[in-house]
Amino acid sequence: MALPLTTGNRSRPAWPARLRAMPAAWWAKVSFTTISAGAFLAFLLLPTYPIYDSEYYLYWGRQILHGQTPSFTIYDAPTEHPLGIAFGTVLAIFGNAALRLEVLAAIVSFLLIGGGMYRLTRIVFTPVVGAVAVALLLTRFNFEFLAARGYIDVAYAAAIVWAAALEVERPRRGTLVFVLLLAAELIRPDAWLLGGLYWLWCAPKADWPQRLRWAALVAAGPVIWVALDTIVTGQPLYSLHRTQDVAVALGRTVPLSALPATTWRFLETLMKAPVLGGAVAGLALAAWFVPKRMVAPAVILVSGIGTFVVLAAAGLSVIDRYLLMPSVILLIFCAFTLTGWTMLEPGRLRRVWQFCAAGLAAFGIYFVAISLSVNKIATELGFRDDSHTSLVALLNNPAVRAGLRCGPLEVPDHKLRPDAMWLLNVPPSGVIDRNEARHELTVDHNATLTNEARYGVSIYPLGLAVSRSSLVSTADDALDQVSLPGWTKVDTTQYYAAYVHCRA
Repeated sequence: MALPLTTGNRSRPAWPARLRAMPAAWWAKVSFTTISAGAFLAFLLLPTYPIYDSEYYLYWGRQILHGQTPSFTIYDAPTEHPLGIAFGTVLAIFGNAALRLEVLAAIVSFLLIGGGMYRLTRIVFTPVVGAVAVALLLTRFNFEFLAARGYIDVAYAAAIVWAAALEVERPRRGTLVFVLLLAAELIRPDAWLLGGLYWLWCAPKADWPQRLRWAALVAAGPVIWVALDTIVTGQPLYSLHRTQDVAVALGRTVPLSALPATTWRFLETLMKAPVLGGAVAGLALAAWFVPKRMVAPAVILVSGIGTFVVLAAAGLSVIDRYLLMPSVILLIFCAFTLTGWTMLEPGRLRRVWQFCAAGLAAFGIYFVAISLSVNKIATELGFRDDSHTSLVALLNNPAVRAGLRCGPLEVPDHKLRPDAMWLLNVPPSGVIDRNEARHELTVDHNATLTNEARYGVSIYPLGLAVSRSSLVSTADDALDQVSLPGWTKVDTTQYYAAYVHCRA
């Protein structure tokens, strides 16, 4: 009796076919888990610390925990953001570990941007376009550097993109979206306009109790901001006026005539030229093929760029990271340029689009190959860790600690001030910015500070820290970084040197 032959197909493993059959949602969850694990591993292996603004949130939070009034009026202090201060107050409970926790929170926010971007793009376009959009996000190193340095702008972008995703998923969703927009409003005033626009969108289909509740949520952002300024400084519009003054002092204002070119340059810095070009093409393609689907991301894009223009017109700071949210949306449209052809039926138009998309992808890869500097990335990642470690070692030196009993600590510029105040746990008067002191002390004909009455410890930058911690704005004076007679060097670390001057 003949036995049946076993075909080759029976011996092949079934798992490739099973993987191909898995739904897009499963792949999305696996990818998000893998990316999150990689981000957490990078957080552990490549330690970084918060940037200047975020350190102030922690410092102000600790002041609140100690029953003190936050010192918003410190020379060159950043604009206070209510949600940043509230979060800093919570983190301040953990002491010096709060510095790393703040960076971890920013990294989580970055991951949430990716999750929200995929969810929004999957609904508006397709899962394939969403996956490519996330891939573009992960390869924008400027975005990742913002997270690695604890910038609150990353959390702002995460709140907005999730508000958009949830709204597109269920139009006029209401309360949950308003809560996310309120969180964004308490981070940046840019979201005030978006909150008002969303209320106008939801109000026609709501009853009056709902309209009033939602209006209260929209109004809560500016009301809380003004109330905080009033309670702390006695000036309801302190944030606005202070930010205008700082923008002028640091040379961050831009005339309206130069704003279009500046906006394009900032977007190109954040996204890189091939991706920005692809995004512009994606806007045109989406407007032609799927105009209704592009409405939600287009509204956020226009709102983000519009508020950027309004802030510039008001004389406020014009900084590239203020375009982070519009950049996230533009990545979605670039992804549509690269993979939107998958939404077309097979034919000549699809083949032409596919060919052009392949050309853009090839140009993007070539651009990365000729412009990416691994050494620069390593330097950027390592500086915050090394400079923080250098400062901690310097301040822990017994001779430095002894010198602090003779007077306050002087730092080269405002950049090191929050770091030093946090590490020493001293009031603002315990750390002096030499740039500020120059305006208060007598200046001789050589523009050298005559601080015969000044005693304590002075820190001077070395190496890379000269450009990162001392000469960082137009208000800085190179002569402030020259040690004065009568001061004795007591310690040197990788990036800083400490000098002491005590009364005889």
